[in-house]
Amino acid sequence: MNIFVGNLSNEVQEEDLMNLFSEFGQVKEVKIIRDMFSRQSKGFGFVEMPGLADAQKAINELNTVEVKGKKITVNEARPKRDNNRRGGRGGNRNGGGYNQNRRRF
Repeated sequence: MNIFVGNLSNEVQEEDLMNLFSEFGQVKEVKIIRDMFSRQSKGFGFVEMPGLADAQKAINELNTVEVKGKKITVNEARPKRDNNRRGGRGGNRNGGGYNQNRRRF
């Protein structure tokens, strides 16, 4: 199960989450999401646990636990959104202010 971990302190490292979650079972992967340029934590990450029962127990036990000065949020991760799709009418169709129907001579 993929687990979302939010409200992380900037001081939290992957190793910290690995140690925390491994108390509940096997941890396959830990990933803290970081800014592409500064490499600073964006304050959330993901933990992959193969055991469903272990993952659910970790979620129940660790949600709102304080880690390095901040209460973390722990829940099942939602599937990644497809950013290429736009809702509604299909996005911006007639770009910014240029009248494409005007004739040119």
